[in-house]
Amino acid sequence: MKKKTLKLLTGSMVVFTLLAGCTKEQPPMDPPAETVEEEKAEPEAEPTEEAQAEPTEAVIEEEEAEESITKDRSGNDIILPAEVNTIISMSPATTRALIDMGYGDKIVASDTNSQYSYGLELADDVLYMDMMTPDQEKIVELAPDIVFTSGMSSYDGNDAYANVRAAGLCVADIPSSPSIKAVEEDLLFIGSCIGDEGAAQELVDEMEDTIAEIKEIAATIPEEEKKTVLFELFTPSADYPTIYTAGPGTYINEMLDLVGAVNIAGNEDTQWPALTEEAAVAADPQVILSADMYTPDVINTILKMKGWENVTAIKDGAVYMLDADEVNQPCHRIINALVDMAVFIYPEYFEYDEDAEELKPAA
Repeated sequence: MKKKTLKLLTGSMVVFTLLAGCTKEQPPMDPPAETVEEEKAEPEAEPTEEAQAEPTEAVIEEEEAEESITKDRSGNDIILPAEVNTIISMSPATTRALIDMGYGDKIVASDTNSQYSYGLELADDVLYMDMMTPDQEKIVELAPDIVFTSGMSSYDGNDAYANVRAAGLCVADIPSSPSIKAVEEDLLFIGSCIGDEGAAQELVDEMEDTIAEIKEIAATIPEEEKKTVLFELFTPSADYPTIYTAGPGTYINEMLDLVGAVNIAGNEDTQWPALTEEAAVAADPQVILSADMYTPDVINTILKMKGWENVTAIKDGAVYMLDADEVNQPCHRIINALVDMAVFIYPEYFEYDEDAEELKPAA
């Protein structure tokens, strides 16, 4: 199976060449001497109104080569630049994708979440700003070829990049995708925006290869051996007793299904339900997966929670930590989290091949 940690893909830039037709012209001839003065005296004929209104075929082809009108992932009409040399990425998922496509060096500004997760992989002079309160004036001043945004920035219904759009910059919005298929479409969209569909397709193909192999192994798990799983984003405490988790209509729920597990929140009414401790304990999950970035020593904290002593996952010590960036950011790296889920939940069916840095069926 493919490596858990996907390799950095540096895609080849696709170069589009516009071929213009050529016509053989006769060499110019010197006018007779007696007509030179007449030509000087005659003003150059003004183009007719019809000629002014109809651009030549060459002009049309040139304009089409310079810009491409499409829609972003939110359905907004955008005009893509002919060439992308400078990028602003205001989402860590997009930043990760751009780096792995080989375009991290094109990023001139990004969000602080990207700085926290991937700052060491970006240039030292990259400007960072809060994705929820982007500095529109600074973005306009930088004048990037394209600005990738996240729907989270306009959570309150107000366009957080209205001034950037008004300045004529290309703003491509990518909302947080709810499914693996949508994540793949996001990647292909990014590839089309930067003019390198091939690099994006490589990431998508690798995702699909991994999914196919996991599905093949998961299909061998008998129904009676399928385990119930609690996925948690936030560990309950005395001050905040709620457990935030992933429910139906999320790629996390989809991933649990792919590995052959049963999400205890899979039948909730919302995508991101808040469970009470009582409800979680009553569900008696056999495995607990955490992506909690805020609780210190989260695994031991969960194992020692009062009132959870009889939960199967606690008794069996089946509590595992997922990489929060990989599982929470909707980009190709969610497949790494999928591999971890498979190994953590079903070590009897999946295991890592440490020599090949791959996943293989358990012996």
